[in-house]
Amino acid sequence: MLKSQDIFILLKLVVMKSEPWSYPILSVELGISPSQIHAAVKRMLAAKLAIRQNDKIVPHFSNLEEFLIHGLKYVFWAEQGEMTRGMPTAYAAPPLSESLVSSAMEPPPVWPDPDGEVRGIAFRPLHKSAPQAARADKEFYQLLTLVDVIRSGRARERKMAIQQLSLRLGQYASDNKPKY
Repeated sequence: MLKSQDIFILLKLVVMKSEPWSYPILSVELGISPSQIHAAVKRMLAAKLAIRQNDKIVPHFSNLEEFLIHGLKYVFWAEQGEMTRGMPTAYAAPPLSESLVSSAMEPPPVWPDPDGEVRGIAFRPLHKSAPQAARADKEFYQLLTLVDVIRSGRARERKMAIQQLSLRLGQYASDNKPKY
């Protein structure tokens, strides 16, 4: 069975493009133990969300896109909580925050984070280390927020997020083609 941290790790592999990675590197960047990353990679391969390409493990972009768009919100649904301080996510964070006007009456969704600068409704991320990992990698942060919109957004927001996600996954996939 997939775990939400598997998708978290897989999305990091997406933004790493064709850069070489190792379990210790991912461990440091994501705040997850190497053994948990190793187990996640095995689950990703079994679920066919990642494939072996030459001597590397890379995302299977078409399968990943299909799962993110059509299955993710049913398997790893959005769990919201109380007002808290945190890091904006979903429609309240880039890239959608730039094109959507949020209501002043509605508090934004935030990943709970003691270092966060925004008060909003707690939104459970795919992994508890999402705020720290997202601060270190803007592309990763944007991909995570698009996925959070798909997990929780209204129809219009989801449509915009799916368009952005498909565009980005297509670009990452073309950047990740093997070079012979």
